[in-house]
Amino acid sequence: MKRNHRILSSLLIATTASAAAVSGLAGTTASAHAWGRPATYVLQGDADSPVGSKFEGIGADERRGRFYVSEVTGGEVHRGSAHTAQTEVWLDGDGTDGRYTARGITVDRQGRVYVAGGPNGIGTGRPDLWVYDKDGELLAALRVPGTADAFLNDVAIGRDGAAYFTNSNDAQIFRVAPGRDGWQATLWADATATIERREGFNLGGIVLSADRSAFVVAQGNVGRMWRFDARTGAVSEIATDTDLVNADGLVRRGNQLTVVRNFSRMIATLRVSDDGRRLVTLGQRASAADRVLTTAKVLRGRVLYVDSKFDEPVASGPYEVVTDPTR
Repeated sequence: MKRNHRILSSLLIATTASAAAVSGLAGTTASAHAWGRPATYVLQGDADSPVGSKFEGIGADERRGRFYVSEVTGGEVHRGSAHTAQTEVWLDGDGTDGRYTARGITVDRQGRVYVAGGPNGIGTGRPDLWVYDKDGELLAALRVPGTADAFLNDVAIGRDGAAYFTNSNDAQIFRVAPGRDGWQATLWADATATIERREGFNLGGIVLSADRSAFVVAQGNVGRMWRFDARTGAVSEIATDTDLVNADGLVRRGNQLTVVRNFSRMIATLRVSDDGRRLVTLGQRASAADRVLTTAKVLRGRVLYVDSKFDEPVASGPYEVVTDPTR
């Protein structure tokens, strides 16, 4: 009996190891089922929109197991749970808090949600960004200083707990945090003397380096990567050895950097040094041909990718966040 028990135990260990290997393939259906989580999350479309619903940003609340997705068409913010396939409209758009469109999103340790407005404020005087508490109460709706045409694209939390927003029109990063007189937006880094403004989307995806000394930022229109010192804001180019044109969302897990290349329909994987000064390509793979994936975030060990529907003149459902970018 003991010998049989040992054989059964060995078989169980081998089976468990095989399952673990399968679950390590981020985004596979097998991994989703193994952990009782869906492989695909369904977003609620806007039936009244003449162009359907299109999406872009995603923020992850690791502590609470939630994620938030921004809707470009209307500015709604959707919320989902890691364990439930269906999502909900968490914040209304169409003028709510002055928001008619929304782009990048991130969440801080307190569960506060930061929303980048893209072109929401250009020529309108409306807010460029918003901050909400975990219950959806508005904390701030702000314009950024020093420019009238800021296109706030993406946002990341810095080493100091503040939120840092990239500007896709000019090479600028804005810092947003509560101060003595309430929430304030300040121009934190101006790299316009170093980074030439090109046609299309300039600064976009942003992540903090592993040692928290710098931000790694993508300039998608030309496929270049930049390092912004987290203390001084000083900028320097990070050499790359692969095509990163259309780099959009960035995801860092340890020393692995995932670059979502939207209309190129590619996912690049690079090794990034702790201080964000060096990048080495590990490989690229094609994402699904019928999707334009924009941004991504890690939630409970898996990467969640937003299917934007940007390739459809009139978007139609299903509207989805996926865990396997190749499907």
